[in-house]
Parts: sequence; C-alpha cells; structure tokens
Amino acid sequence: MASVLTKPESRRWFIISVIFLAIVFNYFDRQIVSILKPVIKKEFQLGDDGYAFILNIFTICYALMYPVTGWLVDRFGAKLTMFFGIIGWSVACIGGGISRSVGQFTFFRGMLGMAEPTNFPAQLRVVTIWFPGKLRATANSLCVAGSSIGAIIAPPLVAWLAITYNWHTVFIVAGIVGLIIAALWFFVYREPPAHILAESTGSTSINEDAGFKWSKLWSTRSLWGVLFIRFVTDPVWYFCLFWLPGYLQEQSGLSLKEMGLYGWIPFLVADLGAIGTSAWSDYMVRKGKKPLQARKIMLSSVAALAPFCILTPYLPSAFSTLLIFSTVAIACLSWLFTISVVVAEAFPTRNVASVLGIAGGFGACGAVLFNYFVGQWMGKIGAEQIFIVMAFLHPIGVIILWTMIRPEKPKLI
Repeated sequence: MASVLTKPESRRWFIISVIFLAIVFNYFDRQIVSILKPVIKKEFQLGDDGYAFILNIFTICYALMYPVTGWLVDRFGAKLTMFFGIIGWSVACIGGGISRSVGQFTFFRGMLGMAEPTNFPAQLRVVTIWFPGKLRATANSLCVAGSSIGAIIAPPLVAWLAITYNWHTVFIVAGIVGLIIAALWFFVYREPPAHILAESTGSTSINEDAGFKWSKLWSTRSLWGVLFIRFVTDPVWYFCLFWLPGYLQEQSGLSLKEMGLYGWIPFLVADLGAIGTSAWSDYMVRKGKKPLQARKIMLSSVAALAPFCILTPYLPSAFSTLLIFSTVAIACLSWLFTISVVVAEAFPTRNVASVLGIAGGFGACGAVLFNYFVGQWMGKIGAEQIFIVMAFLHPIGVIILWTMIRPEKPKLI
C-alpha cells in the first residue's frame, strides 16, 4: 500500500479507485427510493404525483447546487469539496432512514440533492489533472462506472435489507458506509506533482493554465452546447434510475424480491458497454485522431441505441423490457461518461469543474421537467408518450454535439 501511494503513476489509479467507491454509494443512495417506490408510496400514502414531487425536491436541489459545487472545486480543489460532500450526503441518507413523516423524508432527500453534486466536478478535475488525453476517457469511465455499479448492487442489497429488516435500515446502512468512504478519501488524495501535471495539462501548475473568468464562460458556444446536450439527454438516464424499477414492478409484474434478483441487469450491461465505448474513443486517439473528434464519433455511433426504448410499451414481458433498457442504458451511460471528457477536451483545465457543474445543473433541470410529465402520464394516460419522447432525445444531442462543441481558448490580453 505504501509503495502504491508513494509513486504518483500508481497513486492516480488508487485515487480513482476511491472515487469509484464514492460514486458507487452516491448512486446507491439515490437509487434506494426508486427500488422501494411501492413501499415508500404505501408508507407515506402517496400517488405517482406525490412520488414525483419527492423526486423533484431531490432533483431541484441537485440542479441548484451542481453549478455551485463546480465553482467550489475550481476555487478550493477536489479534496475538501468532495470530502464535505460525502459527509453531507451520508448524513442526509441517515436522516432519511430515521424520518417518520413525509415532510421529514422530503427534507432529507433535498439535503441529499444538495450534497451529491460534489462528486462529479471533483472527479472530472482529478481525471483532467492526473491523466493525459490518451488515458483520460478510460480513467474517467472507470471512475464514473461506479454510478452503474451502485445501480447494480442497489436492487439486491436494498431488497435484502428491506425484507430482512425494514426500509429504514437501508438508508442508515448506506449513510454509515458513506462516512467510511469520506475518511478514506481524505487520507488518500493529494494534488499531482509537477511532472504529472505537465503530462496531463501541458503546464507544471494548474494556476498557470489560462482559463475563462466565470462571466466569460457564458459567451462560449461550447458551454451552451454542453448545457443543451445535458438538458435533453440526461432525462433518459434519470428515467432508468428513478422510474424503471417502479415500472418493472407496477407495469411488468415483478415483485420486490424479483426486482432484487433481476433489476440490476440493465446497469451491469450499461457499465460494461460504456467502459468499452470509452476505451474505443481512447483507442482512436492513440491511432491519431484528435481527442475531441474521437469522442464525437463514438457518441454519435452509440446514440443509435437510444431510440429502441420506443418499443417498451409493446413488449410482452419484464424480461424483454430489461433487454431493451439494457441496450438503451449503454447509450445513456456512454454519453454521461464521455460528455465529461468532452468538457475536459474543449475547455481549459481551470474551468472544467465549473463547466461540468453548470452542465450537470442543466441536466437535472431537464430531469425535473421530465419527472413532472412522467408523474402526470404514468398510470393515467399510458406510458407510450414517455417512450416516444425519450426516443428522440439522444439523436437531438448528436446534432448539438457536432454543431456547437469546439475547443475554447480564452483570448490573451
């Protein structure tokens, strides 16, 4: 262990391993509610609209805090921002577990939404300053793979804890694990030495890397391109996280136990597929393609998988729904993984966390809007309209990607 932490080239892989763990439980924590949707609805006497309200409290808080955490990472660094973020969401998760009213539960879901965005701007900052372009997409995908791993382990573990003990236990256990990860992160993370910075950013100091002032970022075309991409494509992934587990139970007939046995499948397939597509884009870079072009080619190719969700209402079984969403989830996760890398390729190092923070906020806003309509449509006028809308979102993202994203360099005065 000591030798791994001493050598920077080895330490960077250990650092992303800890980030991976943090993201696993970041997603595990937010996934609990969707898996326990029927239980939570019964506990607090909620309909789909009430459930959507709780989702949107989380998502609105998430959207508002995401740009702030991006600025915090660029201002104070990844170590402290991520440490306090993990502490915050762990406490919020424990609070959800001890809640006895819908008001208390909703408050702690909002607190969870305020704390969880710290993870991804910090993670992108770390990948950008610790890894060169030929390894960046792969390293990023290995970090962010924790999101789908969290979604993979959530169905069986949440179901087992809830059936064996009760739903309160699920939240409390998740919060305690988060506190342990926070301590591990604080111990492990260090800023990279000069030779690693020079390899990854072309500068021996982050502060020497020219960047945009916050106000000037908004005048760049690529920022607006990233914002629009996240706004239109993120809702599909949020549907997979927040609505698919309930859909499989309420529309496709899976029990909570069966959800625990099979509900992780789309997320495992998505994880493996997204790591593979990220490695493919890095391979194209090693073969001579410009990094940003390689990312665009990969994202455009994988976006063709997303429209298959339009078949969902006509499928004969829960198994076929799982199969379709395993395919769709590859597209969703590949875009989430690699849009972060696109930000790192298009913007100066000093701005990447801020840009990702703003973009994540816009993505969450898109999810809030989409959650509202899903809550209104699901179970009332049928789900067909939901899947028709989702089928077009990633193809729209492809158009934005090619027309608006380019390398952005500040003008030197």
